[in-house]
Amino acid sequence: MNDLRELLALFADAPGISGHEDEVARLLTEKLKPLVDEVATDIMGNVIGIRRGEGPRIMLAAHMDEIGLMVKHIDDKGFLRFIPIGGWFDQTLLGQRVVVHGKSAPLTGAIGSKPPHIMDQEDMKKPVRIKDMFIDIGAKNADDARSLGVEVGTPVTIDRQMVPLANNLVTGKSFDDRAGVVMMLMALRMLQDRDVNATILAVGTVQEEVGLKGARTSAYGLDPNFAIVCETNIPGDHPGVTKEQRGLELGKGPVITVADANGRGVIVPQKVIQWLRAAADNAGVPYQLDVGSGGTTDATAIHLTKAGIPSGVVSVATRYIHSPIEVLSLSDLEQGAKLIAEAVAVAHTVG
Repeated sequence: MNDLRELLALFADAPGISGHEDEVARLLTEKLKPLVDEVATDIMGNVIGIRRGEGPRIMLAAHMDEIGLMVKHIDDKGFLRFIPIGGWFDQTLLGQRVVVHGKSAPLTGAIGSKPPHIMDQEDMKKPVRIKDMFIDIGAKNADDARSLGVEVGTPVTIDRQMVPLANNLVTGKSFDDRAGVVMMLMALRMLQDRDVNATILAVGTVQEEVGLKGARTSAYGLDPNFAIVCETNIPGDHPGVTKEQRGLELGKGPVITVADANGRGVIVPQKVIQWLRAAADNAGVPYQLDVGSGGTTDATAIHLTKAGIPSGVVSVATRYIHSPIEVLSLSDLEQGAKLIAEAVAVAHTVG
């Protein structure tokens, strides 16, 4: 479990907003090399590891990008205005420390806004919007900020490191979807010494958070027979969420998606659900089933590629996703890897 914790921290702490996944791609390439026959990076920046076999072509996909920010304007006093890259709830950003990835070196910044002491009563009743926030890097003025390597288009990530909580839980940024990346890698490790009939196509996709873009192009180029997307999912085991809204819980095993986004995303084919459930049973892995009303995954793009690719999703229940303090169970993550490994090992039995 320590190895799993260290691997997740390595990937979760790495910076990589959509379109700027280079550091995560470098790490994934390094970790994939001993597990596959070849590793390549395609035109979009997707990292693709291939382990050849004689059987069906199984695509494993996990997106490398995290939600983040991008500098849109540097004002005369050197404060940075920004836009969100991916889906943020504005209030989770206020008061956060960030890393501004300047051309010369990373810079620490603080997201500020007008203090409550000088707000009138009406202002205090209103949530602070991203458009009213700014990043303070300590610059004296706009020229000073530019001399530090900041310009329009500079990416920004949350300054946060993964740390343990009680009962084998951990908290950090970007578990969505670095947990999926790690789950994919751990599954490949579990398959190292197994005689696997399938050809495994392990893909770290780019730009999922802004339109499932890397999944669409990589699936088109690889043309797999089946796909399993490795992801995170929203549980309902904390205050503010009812079991009727979300029935998933941390510590109850990985999640097999039946449908998401009220069916507008992916409705997983019955043969894929049966395949994944049988694999979980074979491996002795407890699992949860999920029908979701909001949010999609790379499976939405993959399953509509070319003439259609039967696709499923195996995910880890993760509290507070799309925030700097996501929380998951390492046991769920390990069990998810076991499920995926078993599914790949028996993929030749899928009709």
